[in-house]
Amino acid sequence: MAILNTAEKALPAGLRATLSPLVAKVAVVLSGGDEVSRAQRMALVAFAVRIVSAGIAFISQIILARLMGEFEYGLFAFVWVLVILFGNLSCLGFHTTVIRFLPGYRLEDAHDKIMGLTSTARVFAMLSASALAIFGFVFLYFFGESIASYYLIPVSLALFTLPMVALGDVLNGTARANGWAVSALSPTYIVRPVLILLFMLVAIGLGAEKTATTAMLTALLATYVTTLFHFAFMNRRLNRHFRSTARRVHFRHWIRFAFPMFLIDGIGFLMTNSDVVIVGLYLPPDQVGIYFAAAKTIVLMQFVFFSVQAAAAPRLATLMSANDRQGLAGFASQAARWAFWPSLGVGSVVLLAGPFLLSLFGPGFVQGYELMFFLFAGFLAKALIGPGETLLNMAGKQKLCVVLYIIIFGCNIALNMALIPVYGLAGAAAAVAIAMGIEAVLLHIAIRRTLGIVLFAFNDPRAGQNTGKAV
Repeated sequence: MAILNTAEKALPAGLRATLSPLVAKVAVVLSGGDEVSRAQRMALVAFAVRIVSAGIAFISQIILARLMGEFEYGLFAFVWVLVILFGNLSCLGFHTTVIRFLPGYRLEDAHDKIMGLTSTARVFAMLSASALAIFGFVFLYFFGESIASYYLIPVSLALFTLPMVALGDVLNGTARANGWAVSALSPTYIVRPVLILLFMLVAIGLGAEKTATTAMLTALLATYVTTLFHFAFMNRRLNRHFRSTARRVHFRHWIRFAFPMFLIDGIGFLMTNSDVVIVGLYLPPDQVGIYFAAAKTIVLMQFVFFSVQAAAAPRLATLMSANDRQGLAGFASQAARWAFWPSLGVGSVVLLAGPFLLSLFGPGFVQGYELMFFLFAGFLAKALIGPGETLLNMAGKQKLCVVLYIIIFGCNIALNMALIPVYGLAGAAAAVAIAMGIEAVLLHIAIRRTLGIVLFAFNDPRAGQNTGKAV
């Protein structure tokens, strides 16, 4: 506050009068004690972290692509996507379950339930990820000869990484549920990418080959270091905020919520990454590298959407626990506007700079520029409804979400399989864009019919919402 006041006084009188209303709004967000101000602060922090992380990820991917070349970079990108995908899936929905129940337990001062929930989620995710890794090793032992030889060592290293990725996702969910935006986002989106790049540079400096195997070794080490330090930090913070030696476990209650969330999140995550996976199945690693570079570039616009979703989830859960239907409708519509307009602005800038940004990866990557237009359209369609999926989940409509995302995922896979063999990389990008458009339309209709909320970025915020429907 003092900084804002000092800065405002230093401005010329005319400019001060123009900016004064904006400064006043920012001051309310930074100092307000109400739930909306807290959600806005978390959105701002998440947005700032995502800006920094997007820059770090983008620069690190450029360096890795320059170091390894198109083939090895594409090979690493394909395997790393599999790590993130299956690491997230192996949580079996418990990382989202924490976000759903912890805010309500906090309102009840049920610290024993909070400690039981967070402990159960961590143990469950670690065990399920370890079981999946063991299954992966068994699969490689019996069917490894049918897989291209250059995949075997990177995939084996990826399997060792799975438990730490799963634990990290649960820790991120725990931090998000408490509104700790920096703790939720910085380990995965800042610390880990920086460590991967640093360890890679050190390994090459010590004489290691510039290959996907070396990159996966550094990624494994970076993931373990990041997650273990994050675990120790979160453990201390939880013990400091929730002083309870007892741990009440309602496993059946939580797993009934977690399993639909596993299906929803799993399908959503598969949708997000299925294009890279299918491109890897149909096309050689150098084509995967070109597609991954284009996707990583245009995805800079999606960190706005992610920031809003990360900030909105705890607030939506709190409104659901308080049964505040009018507040739920108003906040959801506000979140949609938070998501769309910045996404449009950031995405347009990234598109204009697309050829230059892709050239940074290497001369061969510029051919991926046309793919960015398809992906831009898809991300923008999704931003139109903001945190629609999160709203349905927090409103207890997980089964409906499962049905919707099964339909969306089926469309996505069918489109990819139909378009990639014919149109190559352009087909993959078009399939993703069309699937995102279908997702936005179905979620909008579902929310309107079940909750009576018109969730749309262009919706008049003063228009009455039919919140009389059962939530």
